[in-house]
This record gives sequence, structure tokens and C-alpha cells, in this order.
Amino acid sequence: MGNRVFVVGVGMVPFVKPSANVPYTELGAGAVERALADAGLPYSAVQQAYASYVYGDSAAGQAVLYQVGLTGIPIFNLNNYCASGSSGLFLARQAIESGAAECVLAVGFEQMPPGALKSHFTDRPSPVARFAEQMREIQGYDDGIPRAAQFFGGAGRAYMAQYGVGPEVFARIAVKARQHAARNPNAVFRETVTLEEVMASPTVFHPMTRLQCCPPTCGGAAAVLCSESFARRHGLDMRVSIAAQSMVTDTEQTFAGRDMRYVVGYEMTERSARAVYEQAGIGPEDVDVIELHDCFTANELITYEGLGLTPPGTAERFILDGDNTYGGRYVTNPSGGLLSKGHPLGATGLAQCAELVWQLRGQAGDRQVAGARTALQHNLGLGGACVVTLYQAA
Repeated sequence: MGNRVFVVGVGMVPFVKPSANVPYTELGAGAVERALADAGLPYSAVQQAYASYVYGDSAAGQAVLYQVGLTGIPIFNLNNYCASGSSGLFLARQAIESGAAECVLAVGFEQMPPGALKSHFTDRPSPVARFAEQMREIQGYDDGIPRAAQFFGGAGRAYMAQYGVGPEVFARIAVKARQHAARNPNAVFRETVTLEEVMASPTVFHPMTRLQCCPPTCGGAAAVLCSESFARRHGLDMRVSIAAQSMVTDTEQTFAGRDMRYVVGYEMTERSARAVYEQAGIGPEDVDVIELHDCFTANELITYEGLGLTPPGTAERFILDGDNTYGGRYVTNPSGGLLSKGHPLGATGLAQCAELVWQLRGQAGDRQVAGARTALQHNLGLGGACVVTLYQAA
């Protein structure tokens, strides 16, 4: 890695349901203004900007950032499905590390429609057609069930079949998510639920019940990154740096293994995490707090193992022992995660960044992880992309 990269400002607006009908321009601009205020910088100090979203027209990034200022800087619009926000973060970090810029903004936003995810273009090939065909060959496909639930529910079934765990192990993750979100004023769902309530909620695709699926959400989040020399010249907060980062896409293993866990990105997670640990010279045991991509409880469970937090086949014991929450080995998704905080696709990766920066600064309020010094972020998108980022406190 070249120039050190610091996250000097973060911001997000509280996530809301689509029924709130807040325009994406307001969501994105609000997040940017909060990140700039947190950094103590004017928008004129920003030299490049990366805008991430999925449900939006071309140049939506300009529409958002023109609400903040008209400075003539390069603005790049980015769509990488659910990994869009962290893909923008990756490019912003890369621009600074390479010396192409000294101060870069990454913003993610989404004004999502209600209901399950679906394609808006039916007259052209789908970007996930190959994944859907693989799923059809492995487990079949039901047109009456949301496709994403079948993808990730299928991964859960594969885990159950190999290791003999019951469906309640996934439900416990949803209970934990709500307990964490109850402490987060930016989360959509802050009411706690019991294991019995999660199990009794309507089945979407076994073993996933409705309370184990992330909701459609609208929101915005942003981060200001800069070089060490820029931060020192401007007297900025240098408490949090990006120590390592990896972005990967699929290999042949995704489609060759006939395993739904690989179809939804388990191998990408493993590969990206290994690269980050190697770059940083640490292991998963050195991490204190984690924001990972829990779009469904099944994905959180397999991601524990993909990130190396617990050995293959031991996720059930990891959960039952409370090693995924306060008082255990790690605190996973203190924000409430995608399950409870919400999942506005383009904003998710940057909301994860904001949460972890607050944790490492000691600014997370009631959800603060005591003594947090090293934080890991995992953001995944089918189609596919996976970004893993490691942050360290000064």
C-alpha cells in the first residue's frame, strides 16, 4: 500500500421505510453534509467524489452533490448491486493511496420501492442470469417466492444439510440483530423480538422467515477520506485509518461447486478476508467489532466462517455461546445490521463504514464496543462483488 488513508469524516441519515417517500437527493445530500461537518471541511476541499446507488438513473450522483455545491470536481456514478457503497469506498481509498487525490468523498444513497428486489429491465439479459440458472439446477426455482430469499435460503439449507443444525440457529441471529438495533437511533426496526416470534413469523423460503430477511429501505451514508499529509495540514481527526482492503469478484468455483453457499459469495468472502488479514499482518482473532452483510440470517451465519471468526461447521456453537455479541469474542453488527438497521443498497457499505468509525472513536453511545481498536467490514453483492475492509484506531 502507498499513502496512508484516513477516514476523517462520516455521516448518515436515519434509514426509513419506502413509505416515508423521502427523495434520494435529500437522503444523499443529508449524509454528505453530515460527513463534511464531522470532518470539519467545506465541500470545496473535496477533489473527487464517488456516488453509489442501484435504483437510480445515470448521473444521480451529480443530482445529489449539486445540492451540496457546484465545484466542478469529477463525480463518478457507481452501481455494483449490494456492494455498491463499499465499492465506492474502495475507489476513494485507491485514489488517495495512489496519490491521484488527497481528499475524496464517497456517498451512497437509495430510494427503494416497496416489496422484494426485482429487475426493472425485462427486455435484456439479467446480470444475475447465470447465478439464477445455477440455483435452478441445484435446488429449483419458484416464481412465487422472492428470488433473493431463494438464493440465501438455499445457502442456509446447504449448511443445515452438511452440519445438521436446525432452523432455530438462524432465527437467533435475528433476535440478536434487533437487540443491537434497539440501541441505534439510525435503525429502521428497533423493537426487540423473541426467538419464538422469529420462528412464528411467516416462512418466506425455509429456513428463512420474514423476520430473517432484510427490509427494503431508503437512506444515505457518506465518508470523507484523505491522505496523511492533507489531514495534518488541515488539522483533521486522524484517529481511524484504513489498514487493509480487498475487493474481489467471482471465480469458476462459484459455479463449479453445485453449492448454494458458493453461489451467494462464500468463496469471495473467504478470499477477500484472507487478503485483508495478509495485508494487515493480523488474524481474525485480532478483530474487535464487525459489520457484515446480513441481508438474510443465513448469510450472516456462513459469513462467520467465511471471515474466519469460527472454524467451518462451528457457527451454531459460536452463536449459542454468545460469541457474536456483547460479552463474547466479537460484536457482530452492533448497528443492527441490514436485518434491523435496514439495507438501502447503495448506502449500506458506507453506513457500515460510519458505524465502525464511530466504534473506533468511542462515539457509538449505548452500542459502544468497549476498547474497540480494530474493526472489520464485509459487504457483498450478487453478480458479484465482495469488499472487505479493515480499520484501525490510532
